[in-house]
Amino acid sequence: MRANPGSGRPRARDLSSDGRLRRRPLLKIAAGVGAVVMAATACGGGSGSEDGVVELRFSWWGADDRHAVTQQVIDEFEAANPDIRIVGDYTDWGAYWDRLATSTAAGDAPDIITQEERYLREYGDRGALADLSQLESLDLSDIDPLVAESGDMNGETYGVATGVNAYTIMADVDAFEEAGVELPDDESWSWDDYVDKAIEISEATDGEVVGTQSMAFNEAGFQIFARQRGENLYNEDGTLGYSQETLEEWYGLIHRLQEEGGQPTASESVEIEALGPDGSVLAANSGAMAHFWTNQLGQQTDTSGHEIELLRYPGETTEDRSGMYFKPAMFYSVSAESEHPEEAARFVDFLVNSNEAAELILADRGLPANIDVRGHIVSQLPDADARSAVFLSDIEGSIEDGNPPPPIGAGEVVNIIKRASEEMSFGNLTPEEAAEQFTSEVEAATQGG
Repeated sequence: MRANPGSGRPRARDLSSDGRLRRRPLLKIAAGVGAVVMAATACGGGSGSEDGVVELRFSWWGADDRHAVTQQVIDEFEAANPDIRIVGDYTDWGAYWDRLATSTAAGDAPDIITQEERYLREYGDRGALADLSQLESLDLSDIDPLVAESGDMNGETYGVATGVNAYTIMADVDAFEEAGVELPDDESWSWDDYVDKAIEISEATDGEVVGTQSMAFNEAGFQIFARQRGENLYNEDGTLGYSQETLEEWYGLIHRLQEEGGQPTASESVEIEALGPDGSVLAANSGAMAHFWTNQLGQQTDTSGHEIELLRYPGETTEDRSGMYFKPAMFYSVSAESEHPEEAARFVDFLVNSNEAAELILADRGLPANIDVRGHIVSQLPDADARSAVFLSDIEGSIEDGNPPPPIGAGEVVNIIKRASEEMSFGNLTPEEAAEQFTSEVEAATQGG
């Protein structure tokens, strides 16, 4: 299932006078954000204004709820920093990257840029991002060590993590009960156990409940699989870090699941992938397991109406080492062309280090990367996000390290893995041929051939 990291449902909340959480009127705030964006299109990057206030542009992607919450955060910052005005510059995920590329090429990049892991190196290597470690207004000392260096390249820091997620298997407790199959012990299960469980569920329900959704459409699952074998999707220098044997084994598991009915048919899997998270087998109550990021637990729980359990990946204790990792949900960066980098850094510092911002954002951009701030908001999180926080805390001790930033061109892997997976699912490629096609196309996209 292809899901945009950090795209779990945001919830706009604040604290009432009695300390309880309440919702703010999102529609009114969203309308205000729209007006700000229209103003942003009529002006350039950050600059001084006639009233002596420094004006900065801040770009992000998302849906209306995220825009509304972000405007609340901006309001809080401006109240405490009257010498700075933040102008929102947002769009949806699909249009965001074309818009950012165009504005950056034209020398009109936003002062503060929300970045995604796949594109950080590209913007950093082209000199478009400032070195955050050199900005005195930004304190990076309390960022979770497991993601603290995730935005570092070539001795410079191009991004600070907004928050953390982990890629997991989500299990529908009701579906397991309906099939009469016990939930796995996720501290000891192997990859064979995962495949066997999925097939058993499908067989026990005569296909009414499929064992698992296909894991073929997201490279994060393979990355964990490779890390468990002492390999990785990418090396530090951006080259491919896995063996063909490992990728063939991964595709072999997917092939077996389809051949033995543990996952949907090829055509069904393609349709589910196209529908996105709202069309998952969990959301549709048609399957027992699926692969998602922790911050999508609320969405899957709400849509399915069932109890959804977070599980560690298979193989965490049966392979060479642990493969799970904390992924930065997003990054905040500062444009190298900003006329006011220290003021921009003050805003980034507020976003990642202040309890005030965290109380509004909650887990929308991942659980806060600042460890102290994360602890501050746990009691305020909705149930699903609170359970995600507990899960991340439980696995933290077993996580060995993080991943280097993906190479330039890694954004193409989304389409590359989709093509190889579909071709194999429809019988046009063997697992070995799918692995060969994937590697060949990723090398071409990331290594220039």
